[in-house]
Amino acid sequence: MKKQTSKQDEILENLKEEFSLEALKRIPKPLLKWYDGNRRILPWREEPTPYRVWVSEIMLQQTRVEAVKPYYERFMRMLPTVKALSEAPEETLLKLWEGLGYYNRVRNLQKAARVVMERHGGEMPADYDALLALPGIGNYTAGAIASIAYGIPKPAVDGNVLRVLARVRADGRCISEEKVRRAVEAELEKAMPKDRPGDFNQAMMEIGACVCVPNGQPHCEQCPLAAICKAREEGTVLSYPRKEAKKARTSEEKTVLVIRDEGRVALRKRPAKGLLAGMYEFPCLPGKISEREVIKYLSENGMKVLRILPMGETKHVFTHKEWHMQGFQVRVDELEKNASGGAGDWIYVEPWETRENYPIPSAYEFYAKALAMIRGKNRFLEDK
Repeated sequence: MKKQTSKQDEILENLKEEFSLEALKRIPKPLLKWYDGNRRILPWREEPTPYRVWVSEIMLQQTRVEAVKPYYERFMRMLPTVKALSEAPEETLLKLWEGLGYYNRVRNLQKAARVVMERHGGEMPADYDALLALPGIGNYTAGAIASIAYGIPKPAVDGNVLRVLARVRADGRCISEEKVRRAVEAELEKAMPKDRPGDFNQAMMEIGACVCVPNGQPHCEQCPLAAICKAREEGTVLSYPRKEAKKARTSEEKTVLVIRDEGRVALRKRPAKGLLAGMYEFPCLPGKISEREVIKYLSENGMKVLRILPMGETKHVFTHKEWHMQGFQVRVDELEKNASGGAGDWIYVEPWETRENYPIPSAYEFYAKALAMIRGKNRFLEDK
């Protein structure tokens, strides 16, 4: 009896797989027709060299397209080749990335660029497995570069693609599970058009970003896949995709000190590993402390406080952590380079220097504005 049941289960699974594959094979024709008439004009699409595609895909991880555009254009002007990227000083890289967040992305970009210089003669390899072996490149990015730059029929499956396919097939599998992602990649590869794999991958991303959207009601009336979408037919579009609940973020309180003398401001470099590694920040103290405690701390570190003003409170949200901050702007008699105690690792710079030389994370933007430290998107206005 057990053998018979097992055989029946196998037959059912095979039928389910065949049905799923047939559903996927119906996607390319209407999707590519829609893409040809509706695709956005984006800088990396108009000149899809392997290097340009690679940089754009890394920037687009966890970041909206409109936010990426000015960063991408700036990055390409400053570091137009793999060689230039491989040789760039770390602080130049972090400054170019300042405001994009997830800074390990740009560090891995440089690590991979150095591998490409050493092992591939400075050219991105035209091979999916070789791309996958590079630091910071996973299945999605390898599939994007291989298909868009080299025409290799490999899928690029991200959250947008998983959402679209879950709805089209009314697929109740949990897309947070790695085994499900791998299964979808294998399924999609069988259905990809061999003549336009890059356009197909970009079309899947595009429809997920612009039509089959993640938050709120998807624009089903504009969707070229509406006629074959099982979830739409069943009226269950918002039930898909299924994901695991996110873990609660931890929170941390801190007091930010914007300390100045007549011409300089105090900064400290964060450790080489961990959150915001290698970036520059204002000196901070744990917890939310009083003006009196701030004055006492600075006095113990050899600084004479002339004036202290509250700067208000703000919050910054990371993936797994929240910072709840209050700030003080402190005017001191003189910033001593040989300060003792906790101030021993501070550096003292003129505020304008932070525009080009000292990458400051967006977590501190609220306080950096007080010193006209032009950051993030605003600083690109100066280059135009």
